Amino acid sequence: MEAENTTQERKIYQTTITGSAVDFLLLIFKFFAGIVGHSAAMLAEAVHSLSDFVVDIIILIFVHIANKPIDKGHDFGHGKFETLATAIIGVLLLFVGFGILYDGCDHIYDAIIGKVLNQPGILAFIAAIVSIGSKELLYHYTLKAGKKYHSQATVANAWHHRSDALSSIGTAIGIGGAILLGDRWRVLDPIAAVLVSIFIIKAAFSLLKPCMGQLLEKSLPEDIEKKIVDATLSFPGVTKPHDLRTRQIGNNYAIDLHVLMDGDISLNKAHGIATNIEDKLKTMFGKNTFVSIHVEPKDENNKV
Repeated sequence: MEAENTTQERKIYQTTITGSAVDFLLLIFKFFAGIVGHSAAMLAEAVHSLSDFVVDIIILIFVHIANKPIDKGHDFGHGKFETLATAIIGVLLLFVGFGILYDGCDHIYDAIIGKVLNQPGILAFIAAIVSIGSKELLYHYTLKAGKKYHSQATVANAWHHRSDALSSIGTAIGIGGAILLGDRWRVLDPIAAVLVSIFIIKAAFSLLKPCMGQLLEKSLPEDIEKKIVDATLSFPGVTKPHDLRTRQIGNNYAIDLHVLMDGDISLNKAHGIATNIEDKLKTMFGKNTFVSIHVEPKDENNKV
């Protein structure tokens, strides 16, 4: 198990380091293109890429912690550290998104009151095209690794790459329009920056919603709980599963339930049936699933 976790952690590290190297090169290029090319939209893109780079660093730190084995201080493992990392990513994106939104709206207001905005240069447009291609490739590369190694934070990072690629499309359109359509259309550049901010804010909320549910101990979805009950009832002699409590810890499920069995069977037999239920649930939901089954004797006084 420890060797498997080490391999998984190393693969996630390799994926994240690749992404962080690309993000670092992109943010340098974008800042240079935004400053030299006088583009508010490209500077917004540069800030977005800077947030990507910071996110990569956070994942490198938290994935290492999340893959630590169970210890005395963490009876359920360290999985929620990865959930916490996802929440941090979401909060960072939210702040970045609203910051870019404010700056873009400020430039749009300047255009409305008659101020002449700087015309973006061709270098800013080239940077947007480079960003679209590189971030889309990173999205597919990172998503594949995240799903293969069941890493929530890595999947979240993949969608972060995709949001950057999509926002770069709007940036390219805005910068291209501002260059080709003349002075009156320079406002397209800050409008593109506002579009970037909307993508970022949307991505932030999509990441925060599920991980906040985990951090607040939200139960597993009803369809998952139904599968747990059905699997439990598939064993002869087991009736009335009740007091079912579920939650998610990182990438693993935690299941606690009570069942009724014939009070006259031996303790060994009852224990064996409970162990078989536990094994089946772990087969269904993963070998790292936490399962606790409390057996109660069935008689005419049982009312559940």
